[in-house]
Amino acid sequence: MSDASVSGARTVFLDSRARQHEFTRMTRRVLIVDDEDDIREVAQMSLEMVAGWEVIPARSGDEGVRLAAESRPDAILLDVMMPGMDGPATASLLRERPETADIPVILLTAKVQPADRRRLESLGVAGVLAKPFDPMELANQVSSLLGWPA
Repeated sequence: MSDASVSGARTVFLDSRARQHEFTRMTRRVLIVDDEDDIREVAQMSLEMVAGWEVIPARSGDEGVRLAAESRPDAILLDVMMPGMDGPATASLLRERPETADIPVILLTAKVQPADRRRLESLGVAGVLAKPFDPMELANQVSSLLGWPA
């Protein structure tokens, strides 16, 4: 086999692997519920650009519950402190509804004291992430908490 054939075959193989990897990365769908536009937008750009995930944004707990039922995301990132229905109340409502009960929820919070973290973790969520977060590490942190391959 000539060097050109080997090189061509290697390119096709690598292109195929890249497309397969890209397809695998794109299969994740994450709902982000946060009333702060900046946080929501940074998280969305981070997960889309770094991990290649599909992101569904929501501005409130009510909107998040509705979108979770409609879109059936693989996970939900949920702000703790929001006006109206806060994160813990939203997480509770999501667990009560059969169509959303099995969707893992990760809480986002600026309160990172050990007592606060223990209280939030006791709510039956998949994990708690501190805000502000590192946009380059957010997808890895979510994947780690949910046991997803990086």
